[in-house]
Amino acid sequence: MKNNQVMDRAMAPTPKFFKTLRTVGLVLAAVAGTILTAPIGLPVAVVNIAGYLAVAGGVLSAVSQITVDDAKVAGKNAGNG
Repeated sequence: MKNNQVMDRAMAPTPKFFKTLRTVGLVLAAVAGTILTAPIGLPVAVVNIAGYLAVAGGVLSAVSQITVDDAKVAGKNAGNG
């Protein structure tokens, strides 16, 4: 896939369900980041779980962002042709 195709896909309309998942992923990543940067000493298990949550949140957000609503894209392209 060419670079401009990736950008076009990222900027295309996202279905409502995946917008919600993207928001959940961002919240997970933010909570995990807060835990990881806490100025107090936390148990190792909590820090490990926060690390996994940060990765999961980032992946969830990225995958949700590049999911495209094909019906809206097809309608937009039909109007341009």
